Amino acid sequence: MVGIQISKTSHLIAIRDLKEQEIVEILDYAKLIKQNPSHYHTRLKGRILALAFWEPSTRTRLSFETAMLRLGGSITGFSSSTGTSLEKGESLSDTITMLANYADGIVIRHPLRGSAKLAAEIAQKFEVPVISGGSGSQEHPTQALLDIFTIREYFGRLSGLNVALMGDLRYSRTISSLLLALSKFGRNTINLISHPSLRLQEDLRLDLKETNLEIIETENISEVISDIDVLYVTRLQKERFPDPMLYQKVKGSYQLHTSLLKSVKDTSLILHPLPRVDEIPYEIDRFPQAKYFTQAKNGVYIRMAILDQLLGGNFVE
Repeated sequence: MVGIQISKTSHLIAIRDLKEQEIVEILDYAKLIKQNPSHYHTRLKGRILALAFWEPSTRTRLSFETAMLRLGGSITGFSSSTGTSLEKGESLSDTITMLANYADGIVIRHPLRGSAKLAAEIAQKFEVPVISGGSGSQEHPTQALLDIFTIREYFGRLSGLNVALMGDLRYSRTISSLLLALSKFGRNTINLISHPSLRLQEDLRLDLKETNLEIIETENISEVISDIDVLYVTRLQKERFPDPMLYQKVKGSYQLHTSLLKSVKDTSLILHPLPRVDEIPYEIDRFPQAKYFTQAKNGVYIRMAILDQLLGGNFVE
């Protein structure tokens, strides 16, 4: 397999920066890693990855950490502002400058839109790659890559699929990145299921008009559930709601109940970026279509592939 340049700037900030072939090569390499992860255990020996997380995270932070360790590298960084100079008012610019002096790569999660792009511009001066672990409600590119990796793993393709996205479509950055990723592959039917106040942001809606996605909007999942291949559920992003009253109004509106699964095809997938709150009850975990924990585990292999490319060099078999 030939090594690729993930983006023009050697950063991974947004799915829109990746071409279809680049995505395919990342997915193919992650597949190889999943088949024999121990084969890659010295790829990043001597390399250091900085994790700069201004927001809480379990899966993204720990899977990047696991991926780096499985590649033989080391990690540094912080998971909150507590105990750092951020508490003293240090700027994002200065923090990234220091991390670029200390580490060979940076993963950033920050609540503000555009923060990952700014970090990349700063770190570029030091030739240190930056990976977005989530930038406001904007994008979460590595989540989208592990999502489509999981979908392709089960269906063997990323086109000709009937996909339903249910829940908070307005403030969920995973939804934005997943839609942009799917838009690069053939024709897919996308069912958007949400409360009117939680529909896609207008800028994303405009971007998708230029793609070959067939988009259908509804408020009722029962209208489409029997036909879908993938049901992607997301929690309400309470921390991003501008109005607490709106959150209380829509809270609990989109929950997946076991009665609904009677209509789901045996071959369908139920995915969720996690964490879940009350939108997927625990009893659904036993259904064979529920693959959200497999989805989360796949994050390690995708992030190993990305880290190896950005910090190590060419892909190897």
